[in-house]
Amino acid sequence: MPAEAVAPRPASTILLLRDSAAGEIEVFMMVRHYEIDFNSGALVFPGGSVDKGDKDIIASPELYSGGEGLEAGALSFRIAAIRETFEESGILLARPRGSTALVDAKRASQIEAAHRAALCEGKTTFLKVLTDNGMLLALDELVPYAHWITPEGMPKRFDTWFFVAAAPPEQAGAHDGKESTDSIWASPREALAGGESGRFKLPFPTTRNLIRLGKQPSVKAALDDSKGKAIVTVMPVMTKLNGGRQLRIPLEAGYDGEVFEVGAL
Repeated sequence: MPAEAVAPRPASTILLLRDSAAGEIEVFMMVRHYEIDFNSGALVFPGGSVDKGDKDIIASPELYSGGEGLEAGALSFRIAAIRETFEESGILLARPRGSTALVDAKRASQIEAAHRAALCEGKTTFLKVLTDNGMLLALDELVPYAHWITPEGMPKRFDTWFFVAAAPPEQAGAHDGKESTDSIWASPREALAGGESGRFKLPFPTTRNLIRLGKQPSVKAALDDSKGKAIVTVMPVMTKLNGGRQLRIPLEAGYDGEVFEVGAL
């Protein structure tokens, strides 16, 4: 009998976007530590698993804006996306209480310096960080972009929502030196070229989303193109063929194809 499939763990990631001086769209990416047991050494977008603390924040609607009409599951994916991005990059998608503008880079840096390490080490909670600093998560800044589920048969599986968001002005971000060892702002073209040359290790979903993102000329265009668009869930089906591997994904998911030859997932 086939082994029972591992249940996928809910997770979130954000494609943080900015317009470069060269007139290209850029996205924030990090190189995962080589000792991490999932996607070690890979160039990825910041993100990670939904945790209990994200669900605790749902019960405190005064700590977020833009969640109107969303059920608990959808809220937890968005909250996790912002928390994980803050933990992994120091970039905070939040607004000071009573303000319509995102937190400025100086204040975000102060919050990051005071709380990021403790949050990553489990010595404080994101709920407490937000409460103590008078911050509201800007859930309305996140636009759903893609939904991928790790194929059945893999030892670790994730049910991941990808979001796109404009990076808060002047928040440059930096890797934590633990889970990730480097971070860059790169155009999709640059990141894909690095994958081709071997400079970067790009997981299959990351590659497909970079190709898709690279069709957009600006942050505004990317956000406008995604707003209101139906999201087709992608759970690749893997087959072995002629000594290699192929992944089949839904054509209607919008990745310019249905069958792809792949190396590492």
